[in-house]
Amino acid sequence: MPQESETPSRTTPVNLRVVIAQLDFLVGDIPGNARDIIAAVRTAQRVHNADLVVFPELCLTGYPPEDLLLRPSLDVRVREALDELMAADLGAAMVIGVPLRERGLLYNAAVVIDGGRITARYHKQFPPNYKVFDEKRYFASGREPCVVDIRGVAVGLTVCEDIWSDGPLEAAAGAGAQLVVNLNASPYDIDKQARRKALLERKARENQVTVLYANLVGGQDELVFDGGSMVYDHAGGLAVEVPQFAEGLYPVDFINEHHCQPVIQPPLQEPSLEANIYSALVLGVRDYVNKNGFKSVVMGLSGGIDSALTLAIAVDALGADRVRAIMMPFRYTADMSLEDAEEEARLLGVEYNVYSIEPMYDAFMSTLAEPFEGTEPDTTEENLQARIRGVILMALSNKFGSMVLTTGNKSEMAVGYSTLYGDMAGGFDALKDVPKTMVVELSRYRNTRSRVIPERVISRPPSAELAPDQQDRDSLPEYDVLDQILNLYVERDYSAEAIIAEGFERADVERATRLVDVNEYKRRQAPIGIRITERGFGKDRRYPITNGWKIGK
Repeated sequence: MPQESETPSRTTPVNLRVVIAQLDFLVGDIPGNARDIIAAVRTAQRVHNADLVVFPELCLTGYPPEDLLLRPSLDVRVREALDELMAADLGAAMVIGVPLRERGLLYNAAVVIDGGRITARYHKQFPPNYKVFDEKRYFASGREPCVVDIRGVAVGLTVCEDIWSDGPLEAAAGAGAQLVVNLNASPYDIDKQARRKALLERKARENQVTVLYANLVGGQDELVFDGGSMVYDHAGGLAVEVPQFAEGLYPVDFINEHHCQPVIQPPLQEPSLEANIYSALVLGVRDYVNKNGFKSVVMGLSGGIDSALTLAIAVDALGADRVRAIMMPFRYTADMSLEDAEEEARLLGVEYNVYSIEPMYDAFMSTLAEPFEGTEPDTTEENLQARIRGVILMALSNKFGSMVLTTGNKSEMAVGYSTLYGDMAGGFDALKDVPKTMVVELSRYRNTRSRVIPERVISRPPSAELAPDQQDRDSLPEYDVLDQILNLYVERDYSAEAIIAEGFERADVERATRLVDVNEYKRRQAPIGIRITERGFGKDRRYPITNGWKIGK
């Protein structure tokens, strides 16, 4: 259930009480989202005596609705939902995000509903078209500011990207807005909240106007929306900050005298980077599993750090009773891996099974004996082990309706250190955008909350255990070096020569960048996973599989 923030005391004369509805909406469920909006407004008025309730961007459809916006029935469903909202006889005004068609063009709009009717409409002026956003595929651009009187306060409306661009907020302030409301569906990445704060501080101060930033919370496919709604006063001071990753109705009082001044609330404690990322991963897994109707998840537990961290995330997201861990040992599986996997499962309280892949491997090799005659063992035999494990997990998934969680990290996805149709088989990858070095830090962080990952799992050299005495370092540069190279190449678009100029060994750079380039075909077939960086694989980074680009330039 969404949490309800404590209502500020009305000992001081207050002109406007606004409730920020930082909520999680299901993409495409327009009738369900309309019911949730109505319920939230009723609660906000009953519990907090709200004058105005502000919802996130496109809350009526959920965000991003993508090509659902092209469905012929969209306008009908939106109109029916708006009629229901207007007929709900709600005492408070509301600002909601909705796709609105006018004169044949579709707009990403903010709509004010007050007293049973729509009193204002605003069209987003800057539909973004970069990174994970492609709004210009669907939406026309608005051109005019919108300022509406709500309980005697001049409220300007803007939507998300409008505040990142010059013009819309400035126009609203110039049109007399005392409070600018900015509806958002701003996805999480590691540095996003700091960038938001710097922007809002500057915009409020330069325009001498109070800014209320209301953000969506929840997971949608690979995106996680972290909330973190805020209010900055006209001098650029942070007056109110709402917790990240938490649904809730959060009241804010405004005293409207010379300026629309928010009543300052106690500051939040800044979470650590690891705590922040871990919260994003837990929320992303929870919403993907629950919103898609899976009753449970199943995953391979190898005794290594990636599967250990994935297991902890899954249990924190879903509860131990909805998670099943499978150990699938082979002749190269170390005793410590068996011991550590069993301990992890016991510490987290999940169902745990051990199924040897030895008989299946032998059966495959017997069948392949003739075509393989005269050849030497190589990665073919290694990949066969991974693919057998994938078959077992997918069989359990089919039989019991459990989604398979895969466990690959961003470093492995980048360089193709994974087996297509093997350890890549599954429905969702919690660590897909998490570099290996961060996997280690997140594992240490999780153990500060309660010990669930044996120290030996964190400290031992990483190994796929597909060959005798195999270690990742045999095939790749050390991860602390590799992750720095990958950050420069994948996330910052440095060329190989530019990375070498940063002081990295030429052999390491050329090896890593080549592996990134030649493994695009693998990444296209990988399950989706949670995005935590500015440049995740998928919507952020779209490279052709077939191309003649030279990596050094």
